[in-house]
Amino acid sequence: MLCKQLTSIVAVVIILASLAYAQSNYFPLADNWERRTPEQAKLDSVKLKEAIDFAIANESKAPRNLELAHYQTFGREPFGEAIGQFKERGDPTGIIIRGGYIVAEWGEPNRVDMTFSVTKSFLSTTVGLAFDRKLIRSLQDKAADYSAPTAPHKLGAKFDDADRFGKSPFIDLFATEHNRKITWENMLRQTSDWEGTLWGKPEWADRPDRDVNNWLTRKRNEPGSVYEYNDVRVNALALAALNVWRRPLPQVLKEYVMDEIGTSNTWRWYGYENSWVVIDGQIMQSVSGGGHWGGGMFISARDMARFGLLTGRNGKWRDKQVLSAEFVRQAKTPTSVQPTYGFMNWFLNTDKKLYPNAPASAFVHTGNGVNIIYVDPVNDLVVVVRWIENGKIDEFLGKLLASLKS
Repeated sequence: MLCKQLTSIVAVVIILASLAYAQSNYFPLADNWERRTPEQAKLDSVKLKEAIDFAIANESKAPRNLELAHYQTFGREPFGEAIGQFKERGDPTGIIIRGGYIVAEWGEPNRVDMTFSVTKSFLSTTVGLAFDRKLIRSLQDKAADYSAPTAPHKLGAKFDDADRFGKSPFIDLFATEHNRKITWENMLRQTSDWEGTLWGKPEWADRPDRDVNNWLTRKRNEPGSVYEYNDVRVNALALAALNVWRRPLPQVLKEYVMDEIGTSNTWRWYGYENSWVVIDGQIMQSVSGGGHWGGGMFISARDMARFGLLTGRNGKWRDKQVLSAEFVRQAKTPTSVQPTYGFMNWFLNTDKKLYPNAPASAFVHTGNGVNIIYVDPVNDLVVVVRWIENGKIDEFLGKLLASLKS
């Protein structure tokens, strides 16, 4: 009899334990995001506060005036002038989600700010959406096979100008022998070595070689063989994706992702003053993949957290597969040439090289500032941290993970 009673007690304990983590099936409604106390979410409130205080105390040392910050850094590169909008940023900000519920927030979580290269994760998502809908048959296909010469929109442009006689008025992203070899996967992984100039920015001028003699003469690397983080090439992917969709990428993202996951209506995705093109008789802007010269995604921490919850749950939101599990799988697969990078901008913690304090399965969507969406499926965590020193992220994560109760 006693044995049966013990068996029943154990069964109840198992059921209660499973119910405690049934919260991992929770998805917030568009107009209501439920909260849990640290204790309910199995976090130590004292240690959690220590982690948050650490994030606030280690605010980025760069100017809050992000236009000024640009001219102190990337703006000093060749052709580094701003061609997109900047916005003065807010206070150090963050949000901690466990099991889908809000456990803690600080700063200004509803404030819309630049998010720099986190934009790249939204860009790769629009490519994933095209892949899911068979607009792109395979990510191993040559991008040139989906491309057509694109007409730039320039007010007052004259086609009978003698100075332009014999010169193509079109943008042809894949006209060179090298560029014709490039696949969608090469572009997504930043291993394309795409060559050219787009929106007035030569690819060699972005994070240029320290040896100026190499700027115009370096040898081209076979696509897929070398990783190089380069925003001109990212912007080339944005234009290539625009040609596939034949409609502005922010509209694609809104309809198929942001509305599905219940983000606010406050986010905006910008391109550049000169990145306007004409497709199907419509003038539209080719957006940028970051804020390297201004522009990119302007978004709140809350909306970033919803996106992190989507990617952390393999592209699924409630009962709908918003982004295919196959695309997410490929996005989280590292390459041999850069083991801590999947698709842009999915930074992987392969072998715990990126963040030693975090699980190897964790990944981040990250950008300058520093803006970071930390996704940790093992611990059912999504964490957004904005305007923290880059060198302090791993220490912050260590403090945060130390607050988890076993």
